[in-house]
Amino acid sequence: MNDTGWRGSPEVWIGAAYEAFLESGVEGVKIMPLAKKLNLSRTSFYWFYSDREALLDGLVALWREKNTGSVIKQANAYADTLVEAMLNVSDCWFSDEVFDSRFEFAMRSWALHSPSIQAEIQAADEQRLEALRQMFARFGREPINADVSARALYLVQIGYITMQTHEDMAVRMGRIAEYVRLFTHLVPTDRELERFFSRHNFSQALLATA
Repeated sequence: MNDTGWRGSPEVWIGAAYEAFLESGVEGVKIMPLAKKLNLSRTSFYWFYSDREALLDGLVALWREKNTGSVIKQANAYADTLVEAMLNVSDCWFSDEVFDSRFEFAMRSWALHSPSIQAEIQAADEQRLEALRQMFARFGREPINADVSARALYLVQIGYITMQTHEDMAVRMGRIAEYVRLFTHLVPTDRELERFFSRHNFSQALLATA
């Protein structure tokens, strides 16, 4: 049911739960505070979700679709070269519209206190790594090289997220060519870099001042 009237809608409730989750963690996702924030009755919640656990399950499903789905999609996106393939994946780390890093951090924080969520994280990590292994393998890498390269690429980015590292965009973009070389052993062309910069509304001219 998708009633957008006085009861709200599933999307409205899950959106409010998402905002509370990012702000306060799983303990901040409670029905009464959400209802108050939305100016809806508590009973309207039950038109869409059986209980709080169902709402939390919805958050997990949203994270799975958004973040794991995006890594897999980007790893399988069309690419003429391994460099282009890695830059496709790198879209995840440069755009929250592609991969929601705050959502990822909140989920991993939740997993520290929940064995079931930790199992979800572990399953997601393996699915993402497998997509990256296959990406490297498509471009001729031997299994051990594909595995190590996938792990190095992925674990560095998860490290950025869990350490909550924040860098100026020009600094990050200035490092992208070297990251590509490090993980692929190939030097990106100016055209490959320009396409990547363009997708993120970044001018290569700004690198001179970084």
